[in-house]
Amino acid sequence: MRSVSASVCLLLMTALCPQGATAQQSTEMERVRLQSGDVVLDVTPALGGRVLRFGLADRPNLIKVGDPVASQPAPVVSPDADDIGYLGHDVWLGPQSGWWSDQYVNPARRASKAVWPPDPYLAFAETRVVARSPERLVLEGIDSPVTGVRLLKAFAFDPTDPSTVIVTATARNIRDRPVARDLWFNTRTSAATRVYVPVADVRDVRVEAAEGATPAWTIEGGVFSFLPMPQEMEMRRGKVFLQPSAGWMAGFAQGQVFVIRFDHLPRAAIHPEHGQVELYLDHAADVQAGLLEMEVHAPFRTLAPGEAMQARERWTVLPYEGPETRDAQVAFLCSRLQLCAGPAVR
Repeated sequence: MRSVSASVCLLLMTALCPQGATAQQSTEMERVRLQSGDVVLDVTPALGGRVLRFGLADRPNLIKVGDPVASQPAPVVSPDADDIGYLGHDVWLGPQSGWWSDQYVNPARRASKAVWPPDPYLAFAETRVVARSPERLVLEGIDSPVTGVRLLKAFAFDPTDPSTVIVTATARNIRDRPVARDLWFNTRTSAATRVYVPVADVRDVRVEAAEGATPAWTIEGGVFSFLPMPQEMEMRRGKVFLQPSAGWMAGFAQGQVFVIRFDHLPRAAIHPEHGQVELYLDHAADVQAGLLEMEVHAPFRTLAPGEAMQARERWTVLPYEGPETRDAQVAFLCSRLQLCAGPAVR
């Protein structure tokens, strides 16, 4: 997300791919498909190792993907590169204010304390396939002179739950001095997704938004959600920083429920600039065409030279045929997935 305050295979034959992990053709971009039962996950080793599809095989993709995936499949990796709207799911390093302040390959961005774009070496580079099987994929990125780390990403279906994928990121300090960072998962979906986060207190919510475009929200029964956009508003654009009361959030869209679970952390473990959960919402009249980012921060840590840190999310997808109402969806989370929240403190 731009700071609000600052405004497959490469024509390979399927027979060459391991059984169950098929590769699908996109415009010159490799995609590796992992599948377990009715759940599919498509990942490209390009673009830093990015998720391009997740959901039930017979239903629409829950991950929002930008047109440049097809039109610009091979971006230049350079310290001068700007952002390209590939979207999908990827991993950043927090805090955002430090993206360009601890590097020397782009002096202008360092001097201006730039908070955009994200690290091109993490976002654009081709990754190396370290391990690949029908239900598991491991990708290794390149050394980044911008954030001073190398990322390793792993995607694996939970052997005890075929509807769940474990998404793991490991960051290793490649410098000869300490670096202070956090792992930051960013999953993009449509702004039409109805998202719910357990939040105990209105004081655990902070909002940054464009003037006149602040998203309205509510906490009912200990669960945060956005309110519909009023008719008089032309657009909503803003970010909500949350301290959750439990380690999950969920989105309902396209006849599916998408649950992201993570280790619940105390506020002190998260960099003060951020929330453990962050939701960036950006849409105009066509809500389906808009963007919702479901973001999770891991603990902020200082890594010694060569030291690594790791974080993971658990993604679960299930069919949802119930009413498109808040009460019905929150009840489904509690009864079907045991994701229940207590009453909010006001």
